[in-house]
Amino acid sequence: MTEPAQTVLPPSGPPDPVALLGTLVAFDTVSDRSNLPLIDWAEAYCRGHGAAVERVPDPTGRKAALLVSVGPFETRPGYVLSGHSDVVPAEGQPWSSDPFALREAGGRLYGRGTSDMKGFLAVCLALLPEMVAADLATPIHLAISYDEEVGCLGVRPLIARMLERVPRPLGCFVGEPTGMDVVVGHKGKSAARLTFRGRASHSALAPQGVNAVEYAARFIEHVRLSAEAIARDGARDPLYDVPHTTGLSSVVRGGTALNIVPDTCSVAFEYRAIGADDAAALAAAAIGYATGTLAPLMRAGDPACGVDVEPLIDYPGLDTDPEAEIVTLAKRLAGRNGHAKVSYGTEGGLFERLGGVPAVVIGPGSIARAHRADEYVTRDELEACAGFVRRLIRTCTTGSASSSRGALPV
Repeated sequence: MTEPAQTVLPPSGPPDPVALLGTLVAFDTVSDRSNLPLIDWAEAYCRGHGAAVERVPDPTGRKAALLVSVGPFETRPGYVLSGHSDVVPAEGQPWSSDPFALREAGGRLYGRGTSDMKGFLAVCLALLPEMVAADLATPIHLAISYDEEVGCLGVRPLIARMLERVPRPLGCFVGEPTGMDVVVGHKGKSAARLTFRGRASHSALAPQGVNAVEYAARFIEHVRLSAEAIARDGARDPLYDVPHTTGLSSVVRGGTALNIVPDTCSVAFEYRAIGADDAAALAAAAIGYATGTLAPLMRAGDPACGVDVEPLIDYPGLDTDPEAEIVTLAKRLAGRNGHAKVSYGTEGGLFERLGGVPAVVIGPGSIARAHRADEYVTRDELEACAGFVRRLIRTCTTGSASSSRGALPV
């Protein structure tokens, strides 16, 4: 028997993760909109609890990231709790209630971003007063980024500013939804859109035209064959559900009428690579085939023809050594013995690539609920995450976590 649904009210009194989650969900931070209302609120909240806060705006002034620091962050390396503020759209999905009003039923907390990943942010913000009161010997940072859902864009300047402001952190916990399992790896991704510019003609005079759709089809076949070769002969990693690098073309648009040789066709494609491969290099090779082989053939029919390239997404994979000290610490804090890898992307690879900060992915919720109608996180999952963060606070209070770089308590 399910409990009656109830709307979760805004927070009052001591910070509570569920109430704070209600506040965060109420901010419509879909990636094509400004996140400044959420950032303004979070900055005031963190400053009000005594944390040091630095805002990192984007070039447009419409968005910003936050770096929140507690403890001796100017002189000692610490740990980062990382989460993104943006969410995917809810329009067109069959939600049972307003996706931007947190609703509870049967221990489930429904709302856009509850699993991905405002639940994690709510827990971190709720425990911020405990961090401040703990007199940390090892600092803790909360990194709140923007535009993760459209290519991990906002975390890049945030990492750069973090490295300017504080000693390189000992490690990063990226709070994407893993059910509090310890994830040590994810695939890297590189995607682009190619537009093939041909020359139109009446289909009765087809040889006088340059068929953009046919050249796009040759490119699609090239990507397919490369992906098949990788799947057959390439490196494998059994920790992934799909244990090899993948490549595919996913969005194709071209042609206007049956009796017109199409003068334009666009193809969006991607590669997702395990640690042994490089998604960016694979995408670059495919683009090289289009611009170096197909485009000259098109220009032979008309010098105005060619191929335009629009980069879409590019982020590195994460491939943390399972024996790394940050993994040992994460397992101890989470009470887990095992570790896993996931095929979706996170900001973890960028902390490692751009910042030299070893990372693991661990957070409340499930990726299977993300990006869907009636997304939810459970109270039990938030409580498990709170236990993880509280144990991190205790670890950082003892002083043993920062006694020497790379020496973690076990």
